[in-house]
Amino acid sequence: MLQNSPEKSERLSLIRHSTAHILAAAVTKLYPGTKVAIGPSVENGFYYDFLFPSPISSEDLPAIEKEMRKIAASGVPFTRKEVSREEALGMFRDEPFKTELIRELPADAVISVYQTGDFTDLCRGPHVENSKDINAQSFKLMKLAGAYWRGDEKREMLTRIYGTAWETPAELKEYLHLLEEAARRDHRKIGREMDLFHIDNENPGQIFWHPDGWTIYRIITDYVREKIRKDGYLEVRTPFVMPQSLWERSGHWAKYRENMFITESEKRIFALKPMNCPGHVELFKQGTKSYRDLPIRIAEFGSCTRNEPSGSLHGIMRIRGFVQDDAHIFCTEEQVASEVTKFCKLLREIYHDFGFEPDSTLVKFSTRPELRVGTDADWDRAEGALAEACKQAGLQYEISPGEGAFYGPKLEFTLVDALGRQWQCGTIQLDYQLPSKERLNAEYIGEDDARHTPVMLHRAVLGSLERFIGILLENYAGALPPWLCPWQAAVIPVAQTFDRYAQETAAKLDQAGFRVFADTGNERMNSKIRKYQTKRIPYQLIVGQKEAENGTVSVRFRGGEQKEMKLEEFSGYLAEKTASKSVSV
Repeated sequence: MLQNSPEKSERLSLIRHSTAHILAAAVTKLYPGTKVAIGPSVENGFYYDFLFPSPISSEDLPAIEKEMRKIAASGVPFTRKEVSREEALGMFRDEPFKTELIRELPADAVISVYQTGDFTDLCRGPHVENSKDINAQSFKLMKLAGAYWRGDEKREMLTRIYGTAWETPAELKEYLHLLEEAARRDHRKIGREMDLFHIDNENPGQIFWHPDGWTIYRIITDYVREKIRKDGYLEVRTPFVMPQSLWERSGHWAKYRENMFITESEKRIFALKPMNCPGHVELFKQGTKSYRDLPIRIAEFGSCTRNEPSGSLHGIMRIRGFVQDDAHIFCTEEQVASEVTKFCKLLREIYHDFGFEPDSTLVKFSTRPELRVGTDADWDRAEGALAEACKQAGLQYEISPGEGAFYGPKLEFTLVDALGRQWQCGTIQLDYQLPSKERLNAEYIGEDDARHTPVMLHRAVLGSLERFIGILLENYAGALPPWLCPWQAAVIPVAQTFDRYAQETAAKLDQAGFRVFADTGNERMNSKIRKYQTKRIPYQLIVGQKEAENGTVSVRFRGGEQKEMKLEEFSGYLAEKTASKSVSV
């Protein structure tokens, strides 16, 4: 599995940026008159933007790639030269995108260019010393896309060529295999095959859950609901639409308004809630609270809506309408460390039950962003309190500078899936701002009989439930653990003569609490087997003359193995798999 150390990542970035220059050198040779824009390295590869004299297609990529390999193998040096602004403008007088960038550079900027054979580019560098430092068999062009110059839809539409580059051909081969496997596991493809959900093109970012998909959804929410109930949370429900005045007091109107859907009624402005925090503070404020009441843990499967750009939407992973397993803990300063520790224990238990090993969970400590509320003293105090809580909880973390919420620092918990991909899911955020007198004015009576502002901890374990289901589908390639499957078993008679036994078998398993059905339709048995393989049902129970006489079922496991079992034996087997949250069938 491809894993990069910081040193390896730095080498790859150098190789990828240099390969982007080789791409530009190949394109300008093959397509005279092409104007070049920018070509940075990106995660797993690089891209370069061009304005071609006439359109090209993906069918042209092999010829470009062939020319790139010739350049890489030829041993052309990457030569750096510093030039004046006037020299640079002269060198790039026929390149409008480069000259635009040059004119915008500060007066005291150092301007450097890199020459690679016949191609010269405006670039800060650094680069490899020689094109031979790039293995000619370790890169590949991936796709074309359109891209507006500088992201402005009023500017020129450019052609962006994406590529990937690695140190060795073996790494490239492994990466391409991972891409193939990721495509096979794509939750959108699996969702269609298993008939779980769909998204209407006229209603982007909103999910229509089909019966089987909604069953998975309910299994997860019921499981989380029971876990948090035992952990001392009180479940609530808050309004979906709230007034502008509340969002102004909370700070979201000033800091988050562009992501909110706005509506109006009776000459008043309202917003569909993008998050649940202000509503939970309003709940906390009902009635007088004492220090003896704290901590108070308020939980909600809160329906939220965020105005995400349509171009960023992705299946059920990135959507506009979603539900969070959200909760807010109101506590004293002294209770912060114990509450963070308690939350981390809960999070580890839940991740383990979904098949993710807690020891492989990555933790990031996100500090104050540039756009924030509160004084530096507030942030010093908040970051110090969260760091101390991490120490007491025994958490190892890495710092993520400037990535905190606008109201406070946070811990982010990232899962690693079967392909080694990282998914940020859980979070806990320490907030002095929202409950303060200057904001929503939450308070409790302290032991000294004075009024105090509680500390507010925002936390989620799964994050967006929709996104988490997408992660599960991709992690397991749709073959979910039996306890999560919408249908745990299908009973299939070998002929219509045995329909009654199939129905009786399904009824007994249903009474035992399992999700089982009998398929007595007119399709042939083999067609039914193939259909339920596609739906990733864990167990297919084939029944015929022998099974009806002996009170057994022929169990066809999802992996293809078969075993004859007494019905009571199978029921006990499935009960154990479900109770243990086993990931295997």
